[in-house]
Amino acid sequence: MPTCKPGRILGHEGVGVVDSVGAGVTSFHPGDRVLISCISACGKCDYCRKGMYSHCTTGGWILGNEIDGTQAEYVRIPHADTSLYRIPEGAEEDALVMLSDILPTGFECGVLNGKVQPGDVVGIVGAGPIGLAALLTAQFYSPAEIIMIDLDDSRLEVAKRFGATATVNSKDGKAAEKVMKMTSGRGVDAAIEAVGIPETFVLCEDIVAPGGTIANIGVHGVKADLHLERLWSHNITITTRLVDTVTTPMLLKTVRSGKIDPKRLITHHFKLDKILDAYDTFGRAANTRALKVLIEA
Repeated sequence: MPTCKPGRILGHEGVGVVDSVGAGVTSFHPGDRVLISCISACGKCDYCRKGMYSHCTTGGWILGNEIDGTQAEYVRIPHADTSLYRIPEGAEEDALVMLSDILPTGFECGVLNGKVQPGDVVGIVGAGPIGLAALLTAQFYSPAEIIMIDLDDSRLEVAKRFGATATVNSKDGKAAEKVMKMTSGRGVDAAIEAVGIPETFVLCEDIVAPGGTIANIGVHGVKADLHLERLWSHNITITTRLVDTVTTPMLLKTVRSGKIDPKRLITHHFKLDKILDAYDTFGRAANTRALKVLIEA
């Protein structure tokens, strides 16, 4: 990201213990155990009042991007009263780290924007942590089928364990053809893009059914083609979004009740002084089978 300058401490997810508070903080006190939201929100600007915390005029996605982030022993959280959540007594903190970003991202940008409904056929392109988070939360709405598409067989195996009804390995370039065959030529009601490259966005265009929705989650660094010569008459909807974390309180209750277990996304743990090993492990995910890697101070 061009806004992230060299030397910036990375990281926008985490749980921790409040060490000290500024004069404007009224809801938290030293010693409180808290979940850190990846989005900082003032709660007062026009965007925050619309629930678009990601576009907060003095916040948004700034942790590990415009200001130093969470991969450190200490981190400063702006707008703490509206950007932190108190961790309930007895809650599993490892699981709650998944509520900082990937669970609300998969849910808000993928499932909610994708308008997933009971009986739908859902296609999720990308079986990484975000795609798997979309898979977990899509099941809130009882879709008839969830088809996961990825290049990595090990991640597709994980997707099956997490509730995917079918998987497609796209390595041969015939993923769209396979999905159309699975759906009797109709396509999917919700095509969720969870990778962020042109090929996967076009794949969503190829598999979306008439009247369906393409919900983009992926962070795209280059342009992607939009084939309106095929889609102009198909009544489709295309949505984009940066997570707002408006669903974090609901997801927190869902996790506490045991309806979903995001801890299943965690595959590796490292101490902070082994952070380079953590990055190496995640960078070789195809070999290490890494999904989410936790770093502990």
